[in-house]
Amino acid sequence: MNEIFRSTWPDYDPGRYFCELTRNRADAGPVPGWLVERLGRIGMAELRARAAAAETELIDLGVTFTVYSDATAIDRILPFDCIPRVLTAREWDLLERACIQRVRALNLFLGDIYGPGHILRDGVIPAELVHGNANYRPEMKDFPVPHGTYVHVCGIDIIRDEFGDFRVLEDNARTPSGVSYVIENRHLMLRSFPDLMAGIRLRPVDDYGRRLRAAMTDIAPGGAHDPQVVLLSPGIYNSAYFEHVFLAREMGVPLVVGSDLLVENERVYMRTINGLRPVHTVYRRLNDDFLDPAVFRPESQLGVPGLIGAWRAGNVAIANAVGTGVADDKAVYAYMPRIIKYYLGEDALIQNVETHICREREGLQYTLDNLHRLVTKPVGESGGYGITIGPRASKEELEASRATILAEPGNWISQPMIGLSVAPTLAQEGIGPRHLDLRPFIVTGRDSWVLPGGLTRVAMKRGSLIVNSSQGGGSKDTWVLADDFQPGPTP
Repeated sequence: MNEIFRSTWPDYDPGRYFCELTRNRADAGPVPGWLVERLGRIGMAELRARAAAAETELIDLGVTFTVYSDATAIDRILPFDCIPRVLTAREWDLLERACIQRVRALNLFLGDIYGPGHILRDGVIPAELVHGNANYRPEMKDFPVPHGTYVHVCGIDIIRDEFGDFRVLEDNARTPSGVSYVIENRHLMLRSFPDLMAGIRLRPVDDYGRRLRAAMTDIAPGGAHDPQVVLLSPGIYNSAYFEHVFLAREMGVPLVVGSDLLVENERVYMRTINGLRPVHTVYRRLNDDFLDPAVFRPESQLGVPGLIGAWRAGNVAIANAVGTGVADDKAVYAYMPRIIKYYLGEDALIQNVETHICREREGLQYTLDNLHRLVTKPVGESGGYGITIGPRASKEELEASRATILAEPGNWISQPMIGLSVAPTLAQEGIGPRHLDLRPFIVTGRDSWVLPGGLTRVAMKRGSLIVNSSQGGGSKDTWVLADDFQPGPTP
């Protein structure tokens, strides 16, 4: 750290971890120094007061999510940390290109496994890993989708290791959440901390709603002059309901639940006070199982009977497409570098974390022999649930993990424990290093666009590597420096 960091935060020590703010990066210019200097001028007492006011504003705005497992505090805000994460234009260029590359490969992979199945016949990925996947939908077989796009909205979780190298940790291709916090965090920074941002040119994040609506219009069936797009939500008790309301407003489209829609003659209509109105694209935020009780779960009260039939008849588009959950699977994730090479003839621009697949004999044996130094994860879970961090687990926890893996090896993968990068974060004891990750969001219709920055999730507990909101994580505003930013004197 240079002198300004040492003089402002004398006790801040990232240890062996790569620090997103204090580690010297020539292409960041003076921005990190400006940021630390301005935080120092604000002072700790004022910083805490503004941070508290910002969190109160989140409550007042209803920016909450639901934790079903917590009987004492169901509705929570995502804790907001007021010290932003900074990405340079060069770093963002790599991240942007890597995300677009990955989504291209995911869409080609899904089109292939629901079509000719070349990748399975060529043995690049085991057929049983696909056909035996709980999220594989035989109903999608030989059903073409507009522009070959199955994954219209994708969130890719990316980490940075001890050496500062980016690694992909996970793909979220079903109904990824969290984009509302990206936009709200920026608005919150502009309102509460304008002095931190003065004179710094950042890439904007306010275009997401327009881009998303344009992608939904791209995939609408032909013939509609002004396609009607709706956002289909499970309703007010869903954990991400705030985001559904937010996105419908940003897109300028109706927010509906299943009972607001009906299907007649294989066409979808929305009930309105003026009668039935045709619907051309459904941006759905509920899982496949609940989407159409005539095809999937007959007891579902959340979906729309006949929706899949209308889709197959070509009278409505659904985003994300049914069956994209195969690409969410953590075992399939392990094959992504090979999938990218197979379809694009390219190496992955950002590599995966090394992954051992317990359904394979070698991977299982390696995992069992090294449980104490690996992180084990169930392939179908999300939100940080079911994870065992070997180096931090007790002997009893390791034995329980061993028994669970042996009972169902196909449900598990293992990875080495990566020392996630850290960033200065406002904590009880002052400014301290906290681990974080990044979830860029990619919107695809005819083409792909990546929201600049994405959601930076931060583990608010000292030493914790779990950044998920359901496990107590928070978020930061993610600053991507503009390409043409030419800093002058300190404002």
